Amino acid sequence: MNRQALNDLLALGEGFTTEFKKAGTSGLGREICAFANATGGVILIGVTDAGEVVGVADHNKLKSDVQATARSAEPPIAVEVESAGEVLCVTVPAQHSKPYSFGGKFYLREGASSQQMSRQEIREFFYREGLIHFDETPCERFSLEEDLTDEAWATFRRRARIPAEMPPLNALKNLHLLTEDGRMTHAGAWLLARDIQKFSISADVACALFMGTDKVHILDRRGFHGDVYSMIDEVMAWLLSKLNVAYIIRHVKREERPELPEEALREAVVNALVHRDYRSTANVHVYVFKDRVEVVSPGGLPAGMSEADLGIKSIPRNPLLFGMLHRMEAVEHIGSGIRRIRRLCSEYGVAEPEIEVSPHWFVLRFPRPVVAEEASQARPGPDATEVGDQAGTKSAPSRLQVGTKSALSRHQVAILVKCHEDQGITELMAVAGRSDRTKFRNQVLAPLLEEALLEMTIPDKPRSSKQRYRLTEHGRRYLEEHAPEPNDKDA
Repeated sequence: MNRQALNDLLALGEGFTTEFKKAGTSGLGREICAFANATGGVILIGVTDAGEVVGVADHNKLKSDVQATARSAEPPIAVEVESAGEVLCVTVPAQHSKPYSFGGKFYLREGASSQQMSRQEIREFFYREGLIHFDETPCERFSLEEDLTDEAWATFRRRARIPAEMPPLNALKNLHLLTEDGRMTHAGAWLLARDIQKFSISADVACALFMGTDKVHILDRRGFHGDVYSMIDEVMAWLLSKLNVAYIIRHVKREERPELPEEALREAVVNALVHRDYRSTANVHVYVFKDRVEVVSPGGLPAGMSEADLGIKSIPRNPLLFGMLHRMEAVEHIGSGIRRIRRLCSEYGVAEPEIEVSPHWFVLRFPRPVVAEEASQARPGPDATEVGDQAGTKSAPSRLQVGTKSALSRHQVAILVKCHEDQGITELMAVAGRSDRTKFRNQVLAPLLEEALLEMTIPDKPRSSKQRYRLTEHGRRYLEEHAPEPNDKDA
């Protein structure tokens, strides 16, 4: 270390990565250990707490003592020791074998001081560094007698492709879902749960549909709290029911194209449930706004990963749960989540999701194609695009007619379903997630009335405050012939 670098450290004073010691090696092991358990740092021996240089004698002997102190840590800590004038500089690089202890105690850097860790802090440190995985720890609330029911086992066995003749406890032990002393792990409890909140109170998924671009007006709210595998499917069914879908008629076959790629959204939901921090008191959130879809997972990035690593490497926070979901084929490609999501969005022709990372949250934000949504709910003009079955073939083209009876938007279909009973315009706007009454009338409601799929209860007074809308016989036939499955009623 040259003189200028030393002067800079002295000018900055003591802090998270810098410690001053007046003389000797008393307490040095504690400081080295604390830096090793943090991000590394520099100890300047021969400097008072006030930053005054007093120097030390016999640098060679002191260097030897410092190295001996560092080597006596468990495990030994590699340090760099050099002289800078009268001062001895001890550099503790960032270490990769955490945690380190000295004299049987663990220390951690807190601000400008080194503190001994409590039992709870040690436990938290181990979790944070990925040395203990919560999904592998025993779930004390799970009772093999009460919770491992025949129904739960049959479902789990089928999903995990376990031979029918294999006894449940043998299979669970072989899959490491039971601990050595026969207790169910958290991963096993989450996969066998009827209600996951019995075992981890915040392990559920909260979903919400909002009217606009903020969280002021909630149109729909759902919570899912079954087992992890079931929650993936349930969340996806809810999410897809809230998105616009183009119905493309190709000859006699109708294709559905959601506005965002289903596989990418599913990968995001799976990642949120697999990689979340289950010790957190927060749950996974799925938000649908007018302009975006957000999948929010508690816990930030696992230890050893930075935002730059996303799409390049994967470090599962819950490796046992991750491995089981891969066995169940809920996770298709190990270690390719973000990369695969980006590729799927690119191939689908929509914007890649934005990523927001903080120490406590991980957010995937999918921009919704708002312009396309508005267009899909408008009536087509004479220049509507013709789309063939396959580019370059001679097959007769079919017409993508968005907003008419041959290809209604998902919201329009949901409105037809809703109108089996008389409905007011406010209720129908909520179904479509619209806040502009005029645009809703012109773009969504008018085509349904003109195609005689809906009718007014007071046709002589179209703008009456008592006006209601109901399904016509023609509309009923349309639903029988063209509508999606009944679960679209929640759209």
